[in-house]
Amino acid sequence: MGENNVPSGRLGIGVDIGSTATKVAVVGADGSLVHAEVMPTGFSSVDAAERARAALEAWRGDRHFCTLDARVVATGYGRVAVPYADKVVTEITCHGRGAARLFGPDGTVIDVGGQDTKVIRLRGGRVFKFVMNDKCAAGTGRFLEIMADRLGVGHDELSALARAGEPTQITSMCTVFAESEVISLVGRGEPRPNIARGVIESVVGRVATLAATAGGAAPYYLTGGLCDNEYVVERLGEKLGAPVTTRPEARYAGALGAALMALELE
Repeated sequence: MGENNVPSGRLGIGVDIGSTATKVAVVGADGSLVHAEVMPTGFSSVDAAERARAALEAWRGDRHFCTLDARVVATGYGRVAVPYADKVVTEITCHGRGAARLFGPDGTVIDVGGQDTKVIRLRGGRVFKFVMNDKCAAGTGRFLEIMADRLGVGHDELSALARAGEPTQITSMCTVFAESEVISLVGRGEPRPNIARGVIESVVGRVATLAATAGGAAPYYLTGGLCDNEYVVERLGEKLGAPVTTRPEARYAGALGAALMALELE
């Protein structure tokens, strides 16, 4: 999102290098989001940081960092790999700040990332409490990608299949063992829609359990790569017993929070 022009005045730039995707967000002097984009992180966080730099330079034209009144805050899994950052901040703090700007100062933020899932409780726009799942737990975006590949479908098609299926239980907490379960179900001839439904139910069930561990309460907000998956949002809301609010910009919550913090740097 964003257009190929640079607004005048102070800019805040956030670079969020996640385990699977790198997000960049730019806010203007008034804190409004003026540009955002996402790209695969790939094998190297260092390379991802340089691609993020190149993307920013392409958006700005030929101008260099030194010609702009801008500050950069890096966050995420690979935040220490951003040599041009003025500051590094943990992803919990940045996600909380970004979500508060997008949705409001109070509520429960659920961020389903590639390698982990975070539940962050906000009070007055600040992080009050948070919990994270184990990186091996079958409740992440990467888990859905692996299972979709195993079923020979795309991410969107997985959800479409799940809508037409009957629940099939997948019990393993570990992605590797859960994948073995799926392989066994395929071998037994279980219909793909049923397996897809089981995969989605496994993810939303584990996320809902994590939210309960954090003492989460409505309103609920979803950030991260699954914010545009209507079926996941719907099923997660049913598991939580309350609607889950999201929006396209929520994918960039961490980068947005970092950009807002960058705007405040001297």
